[in-house]
Parts: sequence; C-alpha cells; structure tokens
Amino acid sequence: MARRTTAEEPIPVGEVSRLIGGWIERLGAVWVEGQITQLSRRPGFGVVFLTLRDPAHDISVRVTCFRGVFDKVADVIHEGARVVILARPEWYAPRGELSLRASEIRAVGMGELLLRLERLKRELAAEGLFAAERKRRLPFLPGCVGLVTGRASAAERDVLENARLRWPAVRFAVRNVAVQGVHAVPQVIEAVRELDADPEVDVIVVARGGGSVEDLLPFSDERLIRAVADCATPVVSAIGHEPDSPLLDLVADLRASTPTDAAKRTVPDVREELARTEQLRDRARWVLSSRIDREERGLAAMRSRPALAEPHALVDGRAEQLAALTERSRRTLGHALERADADLRHTHARVVALSPAATLRRGYAVLQRADGSAVRAPGEVAEGERLRARVAEGAFPVTVGPVGPDQRRDGGTDGDGEGAA
Repeated sequence: MARRTTAEEPIPVGEVSRLIGGWIERLGAVWVEGQITQLSRRPGFGVVFLTLRDPAHDISVRVTCFRGVFDKVADVIHEGARVVILARPEWYAPRGELSLRASEIRAVGMGELLLRLERLKRELAAEGLFAAERKRRLPFLPGCVGLVTGRASAAERDVLENARLRWPAVRFAVRNVAVQGVHAVPQVIEAVRELDADPEVDVIVVARGGGSVEDLLPFSDERLIRAVADCATPVVSAIGHEPDSPLLDLVADLRASTPTDAAKRTVPDVREELARTEQLRDRARWVLSSRIDREERGLAAMRSRPALAEPHALVDGRAEQLAALTERSRRTLGHALERADADLRHTHARVVALSPAATLRRGYAVLQRADGSAVRAPGEVAEGERLRARVAEGAFPVTVGPVGPDQRRDGGTDGDGEGAA
C-alpha cells in the first residue's frame, strides 16, 4: 500500500530508497532481451559489467554478472550482439541506481534472428507496406538528392563521385549517421524525416556498404521501415551488396544493389542524355525533311494535273461543248418549229376546206330559226314563218311564202324589204 506523507511529516531519502528497493525486489527473476552496448571485463575482478540496450527504444540498463556466468558465452557474445539474460533486478540504495544481476546469458542465434525478420516481413507485407502500387517513380532529373549514410564512408564516396561523374550539376543534402550499432536506427529515422520535410529534396538515398547480417539489422528495424513508408519523397535503398536484402529494400520505392548502382539510377548520365538528344534531333530532322519532300512531291503532282497545268484548256473545252450544245439546241428548235408550222398549215387548209364559210362563199345560204337551229328540210318550216338567211357576207331575214308542193322554193324579197322563202 502507498505510504501516506505530508509536508509536515516527510520521509527521509534513505527510506524512499529502501521502499523503492522493496518494490523492485518483488519483480523477481525475469528473462530480458537486448543488445550489448558496453562490455567491461576488468582483470582481477570476479564481476563483469555490461550495458544492455533496447534495440527498439532509447532505453538501457546496467547488468552485472559473475565471471563464471559470463565465461560460458564469452566466445559468442561481444559489443553489439543480441542476448537474452535471466536476471533479477537490484536496487543500490546508497546511489539510487537500478541494475540487473544476471544468472544466465544466452546469445540470440542467427537462425532465430532470421526467423524474427521473416515473421516481421510477413506482418508488414500483410499491412501492404511492400505493395507494388505504393512504389513511386523517381524524378528524371532531381534538383537535390538527400543522402543518408555513414560519415566518410565508402558508400558516401561511391554515391557522390558516381553521381557527379554522371551529372556534374547535381546537388546533395548529406546527413551523416551511424549505420550500425544501437544508435543507427534513431539517427537514420531522424535524417530521413528531416530530408523528407525539406521541399528542395526530390529523392532520398539511404546507403551503406556491405556487412554481416547483424551489421545490417538496423535497416530491417520496424520503426525505420514504417518511417520510410510514411515518406512523401521517393526513397532509394542502397544497403550492402547484391546478396544483402534488408527489409528496407522492400519498402523503398527503388532498390539499388550497391551505393554505386544507386548513384547511376538516381541521376541520368549527361553523356548518354546528350547522345540521346542528338539522336532525337537527327530523327526530328529526318522526319521533317521526309515530310517536306513528300509534300513537295505531292504539290508537284498536283501542279502537273491538267486542271492546274492548263486551266484554260478545261474552260475552252467546256466552251466548245457549250457552243455545240447551243447550236444543236437551235437546230432542234428550228426543226420543231418548221414541223409545227407545216402541221399548222395543213390543219388550216383542212379547216378552210371543211369550213361552212367556204360553202357560203360559193353561193349557198343557211336558214336559221329564231332559236338559231338550221333548217334542213322543207317540212321543218311553215308558211309565214320568219327565218334568218346567213350568207358569206352577212345575214338577212326572210319569210316563208306559199309554194306549190312540187316547186322548189327560192328565196325572194317582199315589199317590206325582207326576203320570202
């Protein structure tokens, strides 16, 4: 239970230290995993001092063990090695220090490390961090290249020299960090995030030379993998040599087999680009020249056509055709009029020959009743009936007179000036 204290009744420092020691002793022996960062084996001492650090967090604790415990694994562990220890926490009250007293130490074998990496790889792949659709294309010509690498390392020299040989105008923003050991992961993460936040940086290259699997373990750390996955700037992984394959290669937008390969794939070769530009220029000239030649040939062919070579010939030919058609139309119309005139004359002659007027001109007369009907027989009229006699030059009235039955009736004129039939 928590001890009650007040400002008037405080407890002394020694009592506080003693209480803390009592709480810590309740934890008992525990198995602890970490990475050895310091190892001290002082001659003449029966105790070995170690510093054990959490690889995933910036936390470390002091560990002591008897030399007999350490000697059992002295050949397989060293600074930077990962170990699992069985230890009991101890509180040194006079100085207020916490430490672990190890009773057993086991080295984490390579097989176990690889198994853990494979398990982490499957988990991250299931989250989609390694998916191909997340990969981004590198810019053709980056204005500034961010480089995360060890200070004065061969990897830094390879990237800088090869990139400048290919494109002398390339600019670099270099961040020198630890590339192995306990400080590698936080420093690389900080450098990557700093370069990703820089708007002038177009691509980030994380480079390191070759090394053992243990040396390259920081580049398979889950925190670093997630930090790279969150970058908005394309990232190139150039870790180790061709056979090396840390998890950073899988999450990066581009994997380079070596730092030199990263330089070649990040910036173009100015000589190759000049040669390609010259080839494109020559091809453009050839295409343009071919197009002009083809158009000139087409234009010459069009100009050689009769319609363009002798345009008046077509007009003259059409004029001759029009004149011929006009003459033909006139002849046809003349013939038609002549035939119509002949037909009209023949018809007129027939009409004249058959016309009653022609009969009247020969001395005949036509007797008509008052209603205009013609008299065709003597029996159709009665004595004293007034008729109208029509002759070639006009008409006059007549009156039917008495005649003998066998006499032929001739017209005459009575005292009134009217003719008598």
